[in-house]
Amino acid sequence: MKLPEFRIVRRFAGGWRVALAAMAVAGCAHASQPEPKPDTLNVFGMHQTIELAPVHFAAARIYPGGAAVHNGGIPNLFAPPGEIRADVATHAETQALRNSLEHPNVRIILTIARGHYRIVARRSAGISSLADLRGKRIATMLDTSAGFYLHNVLASAGLTQADVQIMSLPRPRDISRHIIEREVDALAIWEPEMQRAIDALGDDAIIFAPDVDYDELFNLNTTAENLADPTLRVKIVRFVAGLMQASQQVMAAPDEAIGMVVATTGYPVELVRSAWPHHTFPGTVADDLLDVLVREETWLAARQGRPARDREQLSRLIDKSVAEEARALLASQQANH
Repeated sequence: MKLPEFRIVRRFAGGWRVALAAMAVAGCAHASQPEPKPDTLNVFGMHQTIELAPVHFAAARIYPGGAAVHNGGIPNLFAPPGEIRADVATHAETQALRNSLEHPNVRIILTIARGHYRIVARRSAGISSLADLRGKRIATMLDTSAGFYLHNVLASAGLTQADVQIMSLPRPRDISRHIIEREVDALAIWEPEMQRAIDALGDDAIIFAPDVDYDELFNLNTTAENLADPTLRVKIVRFVAGLMQASQQVMAAPDEAIGMVVATTGYPVELVRSAWPHHTFPGTVADDLLDVLVREETWLAARQGRPARDREQLSRLIDKSVAEEARALLASQQANH
């Protein structure tokens, strides 16, 4: 049975009404959405991800203004005329690095989620250790956070990409079928496709989660121009404050947020629930964000055959002032209550 799409309909004086629209969806909830009102905060994020849970929760339960959560990401910050342009957009840090080459005005303003990655492999492919990945077929998406994680894991075993056979696929949805159907020997991708593969493989699955000092950093992004707009900045700060509150609530009591992820992604509830513990939701700018950007920039630059930007250049992509203002806003609200 296909699940309905979760979307925000409108805000009433007495609070939010959230619709579980009775429209069938396949894949990533690509059903059309109503045109937002002119004063709506347009938020973009990949609807197929668990990491987006606090965004859905903040928009539906906390944020005091109208918010529409569209399917997309950082490129929507630069949508052409005639298309809905993002005010804020979510994506892993890898995509901020990639998009900021053409758009150096990208700004990372909050870390919404940390994805704690792992690799699953098939014992029947002769894999019992990371060293056994040599020569094996591995499905992932290169030039993404999953690809960077795989790079680090291979390095921890003294391997490089040249030592394995990479199947780089264009979309994460249903990527697990390639290992389930034995087309590849190992898989590295974000949840819940990893959990789906593990469940399907059963005793044939072997899981590796070495400490490679890297988590996916799923961030909220905007542009320098958006932050320089006084009216829009107020809305963004208020939304970030809502995300901070949502992060605490979805970690303490995740059931409703899991339901939102299920309705948005179409993944089964038990699959999402099993994959949920492989995420944390800090609701702040990650302390290690710049360190990760520096390491990942070196990797991306080598892959793209260009010079790597230095630490000072990359630091300009991070703007902590929005999170600071959001924390001050929450403190003021708390004091007034």
